Amino acid sequence: MASDLIKFVCYQKQKLKVMEGRKVSGWAARDSSGILSPYSLHLRKTGPEDVVFKVLYCGVDHTDLHQIRNEIHSTTYPLVPGHEVVGKVIEVGPEVKKFDVGDMVGVGCMVGSCGECARCKTNREQYCSNMVFTYNAIYKDGSFTQGGFSSAMVVHQNYVVNIPEKLAPEQAAPLLCAGVTAYSPLKQFIGSKKGIKAGILGLGGVGHMGVLIAKAMGHHVTVISSSNKKREEALTDLGADCFLVSSDSAEMRKFANSLAYILDTVPANHQLQDYLPLLDVEGKIFVVGAVPEPLQFSASGLILGRTSISGSFIGSIEETQEILEFWVEKGLKTMVEIVKMEYVNKAFERMEKNDVRYRFVLDVAGNLE
Repeated sequence: MASDLIKFVCYQKQKLKVMEGRKVSGWAARDSSGILSPYSLHLRKTGPEDVVFKVLYCGVDHTDLHQIRNEIHSTTYPLVPGHEVVGKVIEVGPEVKKFDVGDMVGVGCMVGSCGECARCKTNREQYCSNMVFTYNAIYKDGSFTQGGFSSAMVVHQNYVVNIPEKLAPEQAAPLLCAGVTAYSPLKQFIGSKKGIKAGILGLGGVGHMGVLIAKAMGHHVTVISSSNKKREEALTDLGADCFLVSSDSAEMRKFANSLAYILDTVPANHQLQDYLPLLDVEGKIFVVGAVPEPLQFSASGLILGRTSISGSFIGSIEETQEILEFWVEKGLKTMVEIVKMEYVNKAFERMEKNDVRYRFVLDVAGNLE
């Protein structure tokens, strides 16, 4: 409750304070219904190391849905979501060295951290205890952060990445969260011998990225899903090697002890215990889906195979730049459905039903000026 009060007070102060910044338009949720509608807001004043950019595209993520419904963290309304943001620089502060006006840039899930702790100094700033989320957070100047479902943003240069010239902006947007979320735990296998047997649990926005990344790394990839509905697209469209239906107990037994790792991308409640038998000795499950409820498993499932379960949270700024370059180097293509801003509520509705292949990207500039 105390943190909620602090956020509310800071938000009220911000409404007075940021009037000196640019006025922009966006789409915001007003309450836990999560319904978005047009909204006007002011950016904070541009600082000496800030980059101001016009938003062109923004990906739509399950975390956005959880947040606008107040299902994770504690939401302060009105809230403008969006953390897979791509745009063109329109202004830079006098001390900005990394970017120029006209550059194509991206911003992911964070816009600040302390910069002084061991995590920040070792390029793991996403785990900094003072990390600042792109929206629904308090920035170091006391202002309330709002996301990329808006016509423009202002972000410190250290939390902005370059979009490579050979990567289309709408293709880049999902890499800034979904892509780096899959890439960060898997990059440890870069340089390993080919033939690593990988499992990708869930075939949504992050899951399809996981398949593409693992295949590009030379892994033998098994997609694990609760039904047969996505078999054809997994094997044909994404190039997976095998498809495993988790509700088929006989098939699950055939795959026992076969996988070096499982990238668990499922954002809804599920039983981790069901997947531990698929791991080989010292196999790993990487949990990257933001599940609102607690996950459960038995200790014996870990002990008897010396297996492990670990979490991985998005990626660092360095890793975010890496995944963009990796995408270009490997010639990969993000599978997206581009929609207009006024379609956003329908997009959330369809995303919740898994009715998207595989990521909605909002054409923000096509609607907001």
